[in-house]
Amino acid sequence: MKGIKYAATAIFSGAAIGAANGLFGGGGGMIAVPLLSGAMDFEEKAAHATAILIIAPVSFAGAAAYLFSGCVLPYVAIPAAVGMTAGGAVGALLLNKLPLMAVKMIFAAVMLAAGIRMVLP
Repeated sequence: MKGIKYAATAIFSGAAIGAANGLFGGGGGMIAVPLLSGAMDFEEKAAHATAILIIAPVSFAGAAAYLFSGCVLPYVAIPAAVGMTAGGAVGALLLNKLPLMAVKMIFAAVMLAAGIRMVLP
């Protein structure tokens, strides 16, 4: 019975993450980490690492939809993708080196900054 509940939670969480990522063009990780660590009892660093793995195919699917609809500017997207790939590799290395409290503080600061930015004109 526990396996069914766990699978149902994973499916619901995945749907919420995918919908947020597709709707906002990103940000699914902001939902994935709290869902994985809270609802699914993942260790915090494992939640961050798993969120990246989950977001990759979701982001690819969303990017393809935006690309085919003509909403993407390749001269911006290609250099940004190169920079984001490098930044992602550095971030993944840092995740393994930083103390858990530092990871939590950085994540909270990024979430707070994004929230403030969303409500300001």
